[in-house]
Amino acid sequence: MRNTIYQSLVSAFITGDDMIRFFIAILLNLRNGPPFISMMRKMTKHSEKYSERDKYTYALKIVRCLMKSARIKTEVYGTENLPTEGGYVMYPNHQGKYDVLGIMYGHRNPCTFVMDKAKSYGFLIREMVDLLGAKRLKLNDVRQNIIIMDKITKEVEAGKRYILFSEGGYDKNGNVVQRFKPGSFKCAMRAKAPIVPVTLIDSYLVFNSLKRGPVNTKVIFGKPLYYDDYKDLKTPEIADIVRNTIISTMEEYGVYDNRDVDFSETYI
Repeated sequence: MRNTIYQSLVSAFITGDDMIRFFIAILLNLRNGPPFISMMRKMTKHSEKYSERDKYTYALKIVRCLMKSARIKTEVYGTENLPTEGGYVMYPNHQGKYDVLGIMYGHRNPCTFVMDKAKSYGFLIREMVDLLGAKRLKLNDVRQNIIIMDKITKEVEAGKRYILFSEGGYDKNGNVVQRFKPGSFKCAMRAKAPIVPVTLIDSYLVFNSLKRGPVNTKVIFGKPLYYDDYKDLKTPEIADIVRNTIISTMEEYGVYDNRDVDFSETYI
């Protein structure tokens, strides 16, 4: 197990991977790392013995441990906006590898997420994905995407909460919000579930920058769009509403990075 950690850290230095802070946090938790992985694998293998909340609580324990070791502080706002019953889909702006962890830290009820399959088998990530029943998406496989989105729809209908990044990637996004892909909203629409805009600020500084020292990020849960609010809208209209809500929220918190950005291209 320790050899795996060492190899991952060396690889990060060789490839210039910005996850140095992540691996340093792991190194500072050599005693905790192997038990974390072992317990996650156990809980996944014997899933019937552990409730969804048990698994999520354990995942949050790991998130807090990593945050403390890596000197990450995340301020959370708007939790009162989160629906108290039923499933829903959260649509954040995408900044980097810390995004899901920051949202989970602020989201006390169990939730899960969707991520790029190619990036889902890294150290500790594989176990977290399996533990929370997250969905692995093949970005260039349309047929697989349809199957996965259909599964998400059914799970949201059954009361599950999802984090779904409508922008897709996060390559050097920083605090600039890219165009949201309208098709990503179909699972929420078909489930007739609330759509929750989530604003992330400075999340990229954690694992997608070379910033040293403590890092401060923000997670703001916006007011949800309920089915009655969007049932007569088309997906591009919903995508624009959610994106504009996130940009407006950023400006309320003093971030104006999107004012001079031109997104003339339209995604269908």
